[in-house]
Amino acid sequence: MSENRSLLCDTATTVLRDATDMAALEQAGFAMLLVPEADGGFGGDWGDVFAVLRIAGYEGSDLDIAGMILDATDIDATEAGAFARVCLAAGALDRILEMAIEHVNTREQFGRPLGKFQAVQQSLAILAVEAAAVNSAGAGAALALDQGDGSFEIAAAKLRTNLAVGSGTAIAHQVHGAIGFTQEYPLHHFTRRLNTWRMECGNDRYWSEKLGAQVTALGADGLWSEITRRSDRATS
Repeated sequence: MSENRSLLCDTATTVLRDATDMAALEQAGFAMLLVPEADGGFGGDWGDVFAVLRIAGYEGSDLDIAGMILDATDIDATEAGAFARVCLAAGALDRILEMAIEHVNTREQFGRPLGKFQAVQQSLAILAVEAAAVNSAGAGAALALDQGDGSFEIAAAKLRTNLAVGSGTAIAHQVHGAIGFTQEYPLHHFTRRLNTWRMECGNDRYWSEKLGAQVTALGADGLWSEITRRSDRATS
């Protein structure tokens, strides 16, 4: 992570924890994140956008920081919205994973913490994998956008995120037991949003069909060549 991104993340964390209206985000300069420095902006890239929106998802912010940032960029609206929800979901999944781990390590049953039971450990391992997959998919889509074409990666990332939300939220509630469904406990604040993001800007069927059409058009030989081309481009 570059020094600028580290500072950006620190600012985002501080602001998003305390901000109660869009004016606070505007004052912090997030609307200028993707605007070039020559035009008075931050000069950030899509990796910066991923980092900031991931923090917004983790902090559970009610503010539309995604709309503010993406309003200043030339990208397909559906793809932009899908990318934003991947980023937000990455942070929210990390948050419910942390909540689940804390809960099972402090809640006891039959004289020992829930986290000591193998079945619980296995469930948490799956949740951790789902969260990591979305974070990786989001970072990959951001890198592809910085390279100039992220359509394939966004489709794959949104579909993978939708699938992760389905299993991830179910596991989080399962390991929390009844307390996870109460209004007072904050888990629902994140899981309800995750399931909303899953349906927004393309549900499972939409992105499956879109990704499937791209793969079919490439053919078996063309698919491998395209994947390696995109991978080589990302590391060059």
